[in-house]
Amino acid sequence: MKIATWMEQSGVAFGTSGARGLVSAMTDAVCCAYTMGFLLHLQNLGEFAPGKPVALAGDLRPSTPRILRACVAAVEALGGVPVFCGYVPTPALCHFAFARAMPSLMVTGSHIPDDRNGIKFNRAKGEFLKTDETAMKMQDVTLPDGWFDAHGTLTRTIDLPAVTEIEDAYIDRYRTFFGATALKGMRLGVYQHSAVGRDVLVRLLEALGATVVPLGRSERFVSVDTEAVRPEDVVLARDWATTHGFDAILTTDGDSDRPLLADKNGTWLRGDVLGILAAQTLGAGSVATPVSSNTALEKSGAVPNIYRTRIGSPYVVAAMSHAAQAGQGPVVGYEANGGFLLASAVQQEGRTLDALPTRDAVLPMLCALVTAKAQKQDLSSLVATLPPRFTVSDRLKDMPTTLSQKHLEALRAAPQQGVANLGLSTACGVLCDVDDTDGVRMSFASGEIVHLRPSGNAPELRVYVEADSIPRAETLLAQTLLAVGAWREH
Repeated sequence: MKIATWMEQSGVAFGTSGARGLVSAMTDAVCCAYTMGFLLHLQNLGEFAPGKPVALAGDLRPSTPRILRACVAAVEALGGVPVFCGYVPTPALCHFAFARAMPSLMVTGSHIPDDRNGIKFNRAKGEFLKTDETAMKMQDVTLPDGWFDAHGTLTRTIDLPAVTEIEDAYIDRYRTFFGATALKGMRLGVYQHSAVGRDVLVRLLEALGATVVPLGRSERFVSVDTEAVRPEDVVLARDWATTHGFDAILTTDGDSDRPLLADKNGTWLRGDVLGILAAQTLGAGSVATPVSSNTALEKSGAVPNIYRTRIGSPYVVAAMSHAAQAGQGPVVGYEANGGFLLASAVQQEGRTLDALPTRDAVLPMLCALVTAKAQKQDLSSLVATLPPRFTVSDRLKDMPTTLSQKHLEALRAAPQQGVANLGLSTACGVLCDVDDTDGVRMSFASGEIVHLRPSGNAPELRVYVEADSIPRAETLLAQTLLAVGAWREH
């Protein structure tokens, strides 16, 4: 049966980054089939063959070990050699696998609740692109006879291999480039919650000379979304900042590929602001970033070449590849959720940071901290050097994707009427532009931007707002969420 049919029957489909779905739908049989389809596609490309290694890792969700065993079963069924890297950050897995031209997969649902999970696939040298997803869907997969029961549960005994240690090399990557004293004298908090990189992040910061205090470790999975920070995490950061006197507080999402950094006041910084600071620190010649990212990038004039894409790292990677072919290096990319990608090596002061073309939580946070320390500024002062453009975002939960798409189609068809119905004509003034690169992004004469987009991973509607001040952006976000919430009634 083709993978496309498996997806249709199970409801576990490709989102912005990998296949994701309800844990109940991600049966062992489904996960094994998807992994076999992935490897068969790579076999057609000459990147996999029997006897070749495949790296695997996972996050800390309760369902992850089971899904990993189903993925290992697929590797073994096709004659591959599973290399289990343990429960480690996605970028650490990619750093290990890309350097060895080894296909890899990460079992993770990123930031979404733990009743869902996913599998992120990677090719031998980079991320799985949308063209790869299309080709994988066409793979015809036959599961090994007798390995699964009628409910899709694995009946064959499959053990996870002994762990291959990869975290030390990931830490060395940054210690070598930034130096062992890069953060000396800084006092940093690390909000650990249930992020898979919670311990390696502490080790890494200490390796760069910082004094580190772990905070908020949880034994149950906590859904931390770096793009829509929970109110309780806003309160926690401010309380910790007041109590401990940190220079900054750092954390990540579940698989530790997206950062969240707070200043000394406990105010969380936007990921797209971090992206601009990191691009400046690294001397980027080009930036690829989705349309949802803050326009302070263009207004700063810091980067000569800018590519705006759809949301999702595969689109950013594709744009970065174009920039690299055009010789516009160093080539970087980032997303509004903070994930930062490096498509070409960076050389500074005789040190080289090799490319890592996948989302990484560590690099943008280190760039901001190192730059602030070098300039004898705190993070809030560093952010204040950027043009005053402020982005806030949130999500409308339990919003069926089909319903969101229906209303967005109506908005595209009659934008003036649509913005009037949402109250945006009164709130923002004249509508100047509608960008449908990904969702509907509306720009107004006031300079304000409202962007509506269905999530690619869950039944949610994402709302992004950009304005000249945080209070104004928050007010407009609240108004818009209330307006689109009424869509549920129609």
